[in-house]
Amino acid sequence: MTSTPVYNTNTMNLFSSTPQNLRHKTVLITGCSTGIGYCVANGLKQHGYRVIASARRKESVDQLISEGHESLQLDLSSSESIQQAFKTVMQLTDGKLYALFNNGAFGLPGAVEDLTRESLKHQFETNVLGWLELTNLAIPVMRQQGFGRIIQNSSVLGLVAMPYRGAYIASKYAIEGLSDTLRLELTGSNIFISLIEPGPIISQFRANAVKAMQQFIDIENSIHREKYLDVLRRLNKEGPAAPFTLPPEAVLKCVIDALESKKPEPRYYVTIPTHLFAFLKRILSHRQLDFFLSLAGSDNK
Repeated sequence: MTSTPVYNTNTMNLFSSTPQNLRHKTVLITGCSTGIGYCVANGLKQHGYRVIASARRKESVDQLISEGHESLQLDLSSSESIQQAFKTVMQLTDGKLYALFNNGAFGLPGAVEDLTRESLKHQFETNVLGWLELTNLAIPVMRQQGFGRIIQNSSVLGLVAMPYRGAYIASKYAIEGLSDTLRLELTGSNIFISLIEPGPIISQFRANAVKAMQQFIDIENSIHREKYLDVLRRLNKEGPAAPFTLPPEAVLKCVIDALESKKPEPRYYVTIPTHLFAFLKRILSHRQLDFFLSLAGSDNK
């Protein structure tokens, strides 16, 4: 479906008081309707950046505009929407872009044996292919201006696997591989690539996962039916569903460092589970790690 960009035309009024050193540093963020994207958009704007906050649904864009954001509609599953949105960004910024924060994504729970070609394609269209297309639009702009930052919001599930999350894990492993390769290819270009590894963060992630699961997984006819019912109970649970859950401000702190450090880190681990599993992956055998991941699989997104 074609997305028609919508944006705030009162840009000069909004940013007239922004410090000169940051006012011309534009950051494009995807997935700003709620959660991490919404928090980072607000936080960076308060920090002095010019933020263009994008969202998939028009009502989300309207809400962002009502709150004083420059905002446009961008559906990561639609190449036409991505191309049109990026064209609008270039018009708004006179062809400049300091940073891209790829954040918009969703999770499709389900056993690997219950995934269809259609369901996996649906997962990858947003979580991987949309990010890649947007990134590849931004890189030539950054090459021409001689600098830039690309920040990818990955996951603890981009580092390790857990049961019943295969589609989402595959999408995050793909982003990790593409980002690591891109970082090597951009050596010496003054364009830096950073991966954020959140783990459990307070957001609408679970609610969106329930919708995706109900749409693409045949729960009633699956051998995993009972497990799926447990998964749905966890996803529908009020409050944090996993230990060590942090607010999205924890991600904002890492994004600011990735934007402002002279040599940003290739990876930023955010939560205790991310630090823990990154460490265990280095020191444990595959069988030992599988044991811990199987235990943890019922607790972390």
